[in-house]
Amino acid sequence: MKSAILITYDQEDSINEAKGLCDAAGYEVVHIIQQDYLQKPKYGISGGVLERLEEIADKLRPEVIIFDEILKPSQNYNLASALHREILDREGLILEIFESRASSAESKLQVKLAQLRYEMARAKEKVRLANMGEQPGFMGIGKFEVDVYYNDIKHRMQTLRSKLEKAGKQRELHRQGRKRLGFKTISLAGYTSAGKTTLFNKVTGESRAQSKELFTTLTTTTRRLTINQEPFLIADTVGFISKLPAYMIDAFKSTLEELTYTDIILLVIDISDSVFELKKKFSSCMRTLSELGVEQDKIIYVLNKDDLLKQDEIDRKINILNLAENKKVISVSAKTGKNVNELKKLIKNITMSQNSYNFNKNSFEGAKETFGN
Repeated sequence: MKSAILITYDQEDSINEAKGLCDAAGYEVVHIIQQDYLQKPKYGISGGVLERLEEIADKLRPEVIIFDEILKPSQNYNLASALHREILDREGLILEIFESRASSAESKLQVKLAQLRYEMARAKEKVRLANMGEQPGFMGIGKFEVDVYYNDIKHRMQTLRSKLEKAGKQRELHRQGRKRLGFKTISLAGYTSAGKTTLFNKVTGESRAQSKELFTTLTTTTRRLTINQEPFLIADTVGFISKLPAYMIDAFKSTLEELTYTDIILLVIDISDSVFELKKKFSSCMRTLSELGVEQDKIIYVLNKDDLLKQDEIDRKINILNLAENKKVISVSAKTGKNVNELKKLIKNITMSQNSYNFNKNSFEGAKETFGN
C-alpha cells in the first residue's frame, strides 16, 4: 500500500469516512491532520498548518497527501509546489476507487468519462494560466501543448458519450423486454456501505462480494426474485456518497437512470449510524434521487442493521428522519434475515396497490375516451 498523510475535518464521521475512502483506494494513512475548515483560498489550509504539514511530510515521507475536500486546480498546484508531493483531493480519490472497482465494459467507460471530466477542469485552468502568461509552461506544459491536450480531452469525452448512449439504448431495449414479459422491477439504492449488497444476497440467495469497504458495487447486477409466486427482477446499484459532484452522477447516468424506470426502490439506510451521520447520509441520498428525477412514491425506506439497536432507539431515529407517519418504512437486518420476509410482503402489497392504481387510471382513461369529459 502507498503511504499517505490525510487532511480531513475534525469530526469523527468525516475522519472515518475519509479513512474508509483511503483504505478502499489502497492507501495506508500514516498521519491525520484535522481541521474545522478546508477551503482557504490559496492552499485549502492556513499558512501555519501548511508549515506544520511540511515538517511532518519531511519526517514521514508519505507518497501522497490526501485532501478530504474538493480542491481547485490552483490550490492543488500551490500545495504540490510547496510540499513537492502528489496531492490527491476527494474527487481524485473517489475516481481512483471507481477505476479499481469497475469491472463491466460500461462501468469502465463511465469511470473513464468521469476521469476526463475531472481532468478537463484542470486543463481549463492550465489554459487560463498559460493565456494570462502568469505561469508560462504551467506544470511543464506549454500553451500549444495545453490547447492540444484540452481539445484531445474534449474529443475523447465525445467518443465515450457516444458509446455510453449506445449502452443506454441497449438498456432501453432490455427494459421494454422486461415490460413485455410482465416483470415488476425492484432497485436497491443507498449510501455506500449501507448494506445493499448484503440485502441483495439475502433476498436472492446470491453470494455477491460484500464488504465494509466503500463502493463494493459499481456495476448493476439484476436477478430474478419470486414473492408469493409472482416474479420480480431486483437490481443492485452503485452507492451514493456526499460531495459527489454532478459530473460523476452524470457519468453514471446510464446505470443510475434505472432508478427512474423501476417500480420499487429499496432505499437502504444504515440505522446504526450516529444521528449526525444518519441525517447527512439520508439527506445526500434523497438529494441524489431527486436530481435523478425519482418519484418518492416508489421508495421503501429499509432501515438496515436493526440487530445492532434496541427498538426505542430505532423509533427515535425514525422520528429524526421524519418517517414516523410513512407507511413504507421497515427495519430489517440483512445480516440475520430479521424482517426480510416482512419486507417482501410490503413489496408485494405496494405493487398490488400500484396495479390497482394503474387499473383504475386506465379504466378512467378508457371511460374518458368512451364517454368524454
